[in-house]
Amino acid sequence: MTRLLLSIALAAGLAGCGFHPRNALMLPADVPAVQVTSNVPYSELTKLLERNLRATGAQIIAASARNDDPTELELAADAARLQVLSERWGDLPIAIDGQGRTQEYRLRYATIFVFKRADGSELVPQQVIELSRDYVAPPTDATGTSTEREILAAELRREMAASILRRIDGVVRSQAARGTLDVRQDNNAPVR
Repeated sequence: MTRLLLSIALAAGLAGCGFHPRNALMLPADVPAVQVTSNVPYSELTKLLERNLRATGAQIIAASARNDDPTELELAADAARLQVLSERWGDLPIAIDGQGRTQEYRLRYATIFVFKRADGSELVPQQVIELSRDYVAPPTDATGTSTEREILAAELRREMAASILRRIDGVVRSQAARGTLDVRQDNNAPVR
């Protein structure tokens, strides 16, 4: 009985604060497939974007369509393109100790992207997203610092992929609300 009351109270609290799960990613009906490209070879961000798009039900075309497969070339020609134009990382010192050594850094990650239809028209115009996280880096513990930085970098990449998909979804939903776009939606797959 206590668990039931606690569950009801928790559900009422979440409903009262405005919490609700995100809707599935919405893509235009004229986008049968998506090709994710980047100027950075072997970009982890493009792998995350492909995985997240695939999880939402989008068909993904490999960035390098094989020339010997006519079906793959045809799909690539009809695919929308999510282009990651730039990925930049930076460490900014934000705190120093009495000896002038850096004690704390701000890890910054900025990305420029554009989402184009197969015909080359822009669905989502070129945009910049910048994320940052602070981390402590005592000069006497170089091993722990590099490990913490790597963990934060992986977290920032995941957040960047989710931010890019939310931006695309926001543009598509606003155009659909205005009636200027026909959309398709997979209601079973959440945006991550």
